[in-house]
Amino acid sequence: MWLVLILSMPTENATARTRAWRSLKALGAAAIRDGAYLLPDREHLHAPLLEIAHDVEQHQGSAHLLRAEAITADQYALLFVRDADWNALEDAMHALRQAFVIQPIEDSLKQLRKLRKSTHQLADIDFFPNTHQPQVMATLQALEHQIHQRQSQGEPSTQHHEIQHLDVADYQGRVWATRTRPWVDRLASAWLIERWIDKTPTWLWLDSIEDLPAHILGFDFDGAAFSHVENHVTFEVLMLSFRLNSPVLQRIANIVHALDVGGVQPVEAEGLEQILRQLNQKFTDDDQLIQASHAVFDSLYLLFQSTTGASS
Repeated sequence: MWLVLILSMPTENATARTRAWRSLKALGAAAIRDGAYLLPDREHLHAPLLEIAHDVEQHQGSAHLLRAEAITADQYALLFVRDADWNALEDAMHALRQAFVIQPIEDSLKQLRKLRKSTHQLADIDFFPNTHQPQVMATLQALEHQIHQRQSQGEPSTQHHEIQHLDVADYQGRVWATRTRPWVDRLASAWLIERWIDKTPTWLWLDSIEDLPAHILGFDFDGAAFSHVENHVTFEVLMLSFRLNSPVLQRIANIVHALDVGGVQPVEAEGLEQILRQLNQKFTDDDQLIQASHAVFDSLYLLFQSTTGASS
């Protein structure tokens, strides 16, 4: 089944006509003739199409939203092939991979954000995906990981072992060590440790991870007590280790995972990344940076708690 929106507007109302066209383009609609636009019959498309129709009628136009079964369905599906768009995005990703090693990291991150946004926008309107979509998504994730590794030197490699369940009572008043100038995963992990695991931690910032004393707990570097395991970043490993299975914490974990190693980003990820970057630039002292970032994660936790109705 298909959705067909048929529009007719006075020629003098160029503003409303342009607004309708831009909205239809953002939805991924195909024009099958002048004033007639086609989309697959998907539930999430009904409301925005009705909104466009209502706007047109409010500006002295006419609009008809119809459901239709097309005899030439395969031919209509060809109108939604996005191969050229996916190829263009992949070319842009390869260009950034060549450039990010020599250009300022801020420029690379800005370009990466644009590519990420464009990729997810295209995925939203790729109604009949083929092999191009997962291929480009994988390329984006690899690029994100490479740029984040350059931004935060010494990123841990992935370990492969079972995550043991631990008791928070055994981890009070400990010294917790990680690499200096903490970034997203380490900032979030420090917040998780202090708020949910060790109420009185002492932080140690390492310029070198060599010769770490046995009584000190390391996190987010190779050889640390808590670091990346399988597909889990350090924040997630800490959650699993201490069985912190709150849905609110899981929402934060989804953001941390995406910002640290790439993948589909929750809508809050870009804002959190920009806030933490500003804090990183403002505070050259890592202890001050940690405390400032704690306030950010506290606020994010309260926001998610209010929207999920969870108590912990």
